[in-house]
Amino acid sequence: MSQRVRSSLSAVLILLACLLAPLGALSTWAMYGLGDPGRYRATVAPLAADSDVRDAIAAGVTDGILREVHVRARLQGPVNHFVRDAVLSFTETDAYRTAWEAANMAAHDAVMRALRDDRAGPVTVDLAPVTEQVKRRLADDHMPLADRIPVEHTEVTVLEAEDLAHLRKGFRVLEVAAFWLPMGAVAFALAGILVAVRRRRALLATGLGTALGAALLGATITVGRRMTLADLPPDVSPLAAGAVYDALTETLRLVSWLLLALGLAVALAAGLTGVYARYRRASATPPQAPAERSRRVRA
Repeated sequence: MSQRVRSSLSAVLILLACLLAPLGALSTWAMYGLGDPGRYRATVAPLAADSDVRDAIAAGVTDGILREVHVRARLQGPVNHFVRDAVLSFTETDAYRTAWEAANMAAHDAVMRALRDDRAGPVTVDLAPVTEQVKRRLADDHMPLADRIPVEHTEVTVLEAEDLAHLRKGFRVLEVAAFWLPMGAVAFALAGILVAVRRRRALLATGLGTALGAALLGATITVGRRMTLADLPPDVSPLAAGAVYDALTETLRLVSWLLLALGLAVALAAGLTGVYARYRRASATPPQAPAERSRRVRA
């Protein structure tokens, strides 16, 4: 194989490796970071104490309760304030944290089962247990209207049927990509370095390409956050949605920083070893004697 062919093949392999590295990180995060119940629970559990999430939940639950409990116009303000304070107080209890985790895990379980099955119809979650716990807390605080709060099996749609069909196809692709994309990135990088005529230069290109891919992945996370918050329904708190987005993508952001650091470290090591090798060659070359230089000049 000629040196020109080896150089071209090495460049193609390294380019593929640098493209697959961020894609592999993204697919692995989606499959194992969000898809694994244990990791998902560990991610959403701290959100129960987030102030923006608690405020959003308090506002939503208060509006839902007051829609069902009709009071006189002059009492709406005091009752709204009382109910909101009671719900906020409830968000500091162990019962709320239990309800938060149960509701999130129920939604997660419903979505994952729907993605793995071929059943039709939307994905829904029943919020009656959460309403029951709020009603019990309000009754314990001696709120006169607490016993009038209806506890019904209210099903909230998590995914529409038409969205589920597209997500199911993407999920099946992720199941394959989450394993093969990272493996392919490593294999292409090693092959590209081994095939290269100048391996140190190939190693430098691999490090810089990996760092660039990691930077693009980080930029994608930032752009995705802005697009997600810009497309929210009017009744959803942007602050709470931002807190949830940040929590869900925290691991992916960490991976992007690690890839960036790894790529820069590899590139720096390759560059420094190249400089050191040139220095060693220069220092190992014996200096020319004056007599030899003068003879060459006379010749």
